[in-house]
Amino acid sequence: MLQVRRVPDDVHTELKRRARAAGLSLSDFALRELERAVTRPSIEEVLSRGARRRIPLGFAEARATIETDRSGR
Repeated sequence: MLQVRRVPDDVHTELKRRARAAGLSLSDFALRELERAVTRPSIEEVLSRGARRRIPLGFAEARATIETDRSGR
């Protein structure tokens, strides 16, 4: 179980709006977003991959790598 306390009203309102637009309950929407967050590589992971490849990885390259990873899922 996960509880999130002290969610600002504007954030709560927007989450409810997005959940409704997606045809989901707020809980299901939040779970979907959390699942998405943990399946994406973090920026640290992307930069680490670049360092292991010994390729200088700037912002544009990091972004392209992230987008490539996301499109492959």
